[in-house]
Amino acid sequence: MKYSRIIGTGGYLPEKVLTNKDLESTIETSDEWITSRTGIRERRIAADDEFTVDLAEAAALNAIEAASVSRGEIDLIIVATTTADQVFPSTACLLQQRLGMEGDPAFDVQAVCAGFLFALGVADKFVRTGAANCALVIGAETFSRIIDWSDRRTCVLFGDGAGAVVLRADNSPGLLSTHLHSDGKYKDLLCVPVGVSRNFSKVQAGAAYTTMEGTEVFRWAVKAMSDIITETLDANDMQKDDLDWLIPHQANIRIINAVGARAKIPNEKVVVTVDRHGNTSAASVPLALDQAVRDGRVKSGQHVLLEGFGGGFTWGSALIKM
Repeated sequence: MKYSRIIGTGGYLPEKVLTNKDLESTIETSDEWITSRTGIRERRIAADDEFTVDLAEAAALNAIEAASVSRGEIDLIIVATTTADQVFPSTACLLQQRLGMEGDPAFDVQAVCAGFLFALGVADKFVRTGAANCALVIGAETFSRIIDWSDRRTCVLFGDGAGAVVLRADNSPGLLSTHLHSDGKYKDLLCVPVGVSRNFSKVQAGAAYTTMEGTEVFRWAVKAMSDIITETLDANDMQKDDLDWLIPHQANIRIINAVGARAKIPNEKVVVTVDRHGNTSAASVPLALDQAVRDGRVKSGQHVLLEGFGGGFTWGSALIKM
């Protein structure tokens, strides 16, 4: 039987750092207020001439280098993003051209903050069925472009970045299982309520902004992300003690802590990057994974559970043997 295995990770953060102190000069807030409620101290913001495909390319090149594969070996590209540079072509097609590749499938997946898990699940199916042998999977966002920077409920939370992995077919299990869910009845609780076909005048006026009902989102995120840990472990006949690391979506430290407490996962097994990255939506999970791999925490042979939750609602997980 054929499996998919992560053989390289990569990440990229824009150069510009926006601290909580910086935000104090533009909105009514404070470093203490933001840190105590979100755990975020700073986030990265893409430059005016820096776009989602630029972030995706930098992360992709880092992952390709770490995987020690040639670009010609990659036969599938999937980009998870909510902030595509164009309506079409897809960011994945733009990236494919940047990388000097052609012919093989390249497409985007949009599931907001759970997007990377959805993209990883799709890529895993391609590899397992033999439709691809080596896949490049990326989460990339310039989320700062869909934030109202006068709204302190949302602007303190988000940042920009990209994370990537290279998957390759293997005879032994690497990506053990993925679990993906959606529920559209909660669509209004976390969304950008405009688009090309709906309320386009607001897009033209530069008002395509994220809106969020924070209390409800918090409640559902904690429940969904806690429950999917149990679902994932049960599907693999594993116990919580068998996990080496939990890498959750980096939305808010209170959500991360509540998920860990509810699922009875000790803090020392949870990777946290939200303090320096903020919420980078689809990029948050692969960015955190890449950091934990590069700083030596995540090692070969360990079991790592990735999970995310986003607007839609969408939520998903992936259990990986590194």
